[in-house]
Amino acid sequence: MRKNIVTRQFIITPEAGKRLIAKAFVYIPEILRALKNHTIVVVAGTTNGYVARELLNHIEQSDGFKSEHFYRGITLPPRYSSDNTEKPDSETQFPGDVVIEKGIWLKGKTIFDVSKNLDKGDIIIKGANAVDMINRKAAVLIGHSEGGTVMAAISAVIGKRAVLYIPVGLEKRVPGNLDLIAAKVNSPNSSGPRLFPISGNIITELDAIRIITGAEAEIIAAGGVHGAEGCCYVAVSGGEDQVENAAEIIKSAYIEPAG
Repeated sequence: MRKNIVTRQFIITPEAGKRLIAKAFVYIPEILRALKNHTIVVVAGTTNGYVARELLNHIEQSDGFKSEHFYRGITLPPRYSSDNTEKPDSETQFPGDVVIEKGIWLKGKTIFDVSKNLDKGDIIIKGANAVDMINRKAAVLIGHSEGGTVMAAISAVIGKRAVLYIPVGLEKRVPGNLDLIAAKVNSPNSSGPRLFPISGNIITELDAIRIITGAEAEIIAAGGVHGAEGCCYVAVSGGEDQVENAAEIIKSAYIEPAG
């Protein structure tokens, strides 16, 4: 280990992790170029609500954006299966995805409106439900009979060479081969949502820390109670300035208000 390298530990909850991931996007040169010269599509999702707000804040157009209903499907606790528990209503209040074209937010547009017009240099930001940390691959749960938004995204990536970014929290890490898992759960004898493996530029909390500060981060433990369920203990290593910068960024992710 190099001299003058220090290591500090931090607890990152899933909620703080979403904020931390989002902050990294305005530090990525390719994203900043696309904000100015190309089209960026932020596909609705709970993590992407934070990403969308960061990008809209960067171009000073966040007025009117609310992340409250910025999703198409969400995973809820089992108690919501009961008829006595009211589910959040996203269908009637869905605001659309966030489409930014050459620095202008095209309010109300969705990926389905613009996917056929995307081209080289354009970027799609699509969340995921599973991430293989070792092989840098993700997967998306699918309930729609025609594949939903991921199919529109992949058609633009494969057909037009648009670039895919995948913000996904550490809570969604899966220890296994996502292709083999998908083959099992997508078979005719399976029930429940399907699973679609995807490749792209994966951004987890660990990536976010490196992108923002230059420090390296790794998971060293996980779990907690009283609001820390799903959290990770993360060790951040680097120069003193890098680690101190990481501490400030992580602290800001703790205290930043929701949506």
